[in-house]
Amino acid sequence: MPSLSTVRAFNAAFSPSYTPVGIFVGGTSGIGQGMAEAFARHTKGNAHIVLIGRNRAAAESIIKTFPRPTVPGVRHEFVECDITLMKNVHRVAGELRARIPKINFLVLTPGVLTMNGRNETEEGIDRKLAVHYYGRWRFIKDLLPAVEAAHEAGEDAKVMSVMSAGHGGKIDLDDLGLKKSFSVSNAALAAPTYNDIMINDFAARHPGLSFIHAHPGAVITNLLKSSDTSIIRTANTLLTPFITPFAHSVQSAGEHQLYALLRAGPGAARTGDKGEDMGLTKAYFGSPEAMTRLWQHTEEETKV
Repeated sequence: MPSLSTVRAFNAAFSPSYTPVGIFVGGTSGIGQGMAEAFARHTKGNAHIVLIGRNRAAAESIIKTFPRPTVPGVRHEFVECDITLMKNVHRVAGELRARIPKINFLVLTPGVLTMNGRNETEEGIDRKLAVHYYGRWRFIKDLLPAVEAAHEAGEDAKVMSVMSAGHGGKIDLDDLGLKKSFSVSNAALAAPTYNDIMINDFAARHPGLSFIHAHPGAVITNLLKSSDTSIIRTANTLLTPFITPFAHSVQSAGEHQLYALLRAGPGAARTGDKGEDMGLTKAYFGSPEAMTRLWQHTEEETKV
């Protein structure tokens, strides 16, 4: 597996002939923040970077650290979106498509950590699954025309979902969305499998584009601290000192995941915490039937 110094050197060598566009859904904290910061640093600020999330103050603070661009017209910006509601995703994706004709890198990293039971939004989707799967799928589906446009122009055209590649479980095709059998453990196993299937399906439908599902490993983020479950917040205080020596910082995770993104070729891929290729077959719980039924289910659940 590549060392951090190797990864940084690879990322630093990224020097496209065009001004790249990177959209980071969940880029206002955690791994998404780390990736956006690394992307800004290695492009020397000369990239159109969009951070999507709920925290404007955090986004503006992050953007202030980006190198100042020297290419005229380059923007670093924040777009507010609560990804738990598909109507928000539709609206924001539509607005982005209207003004950004090409997207080279679409990265989705939003996360939530909770031990609470099923908590439905007004649209009938569990909030945890909305963040970890449905909102991601809808963003990808709605923004793919702009990613395709980048590919047609001979530029990078890549999509990455950072979730838990290869760490899912068997899914019930008669209960997609877990409306009958929701539990914290079932949701924790379903979301990675849904993401595994998602990248395979999108890759099959859009040859030439890159679709990556990443497993970032243990990363020291604010997820524990910001959880709505008190026992998790308590665990953050107790466990963080013991976990830290074995976990990635936000900065190192950002470098490793950017490495996985930049080096990915066309088609589907699953990558590990150092950005290494995990392969598509080990611990894959999908099938052609699962691909078809999950697509149909997701399209129905996320339409507005």
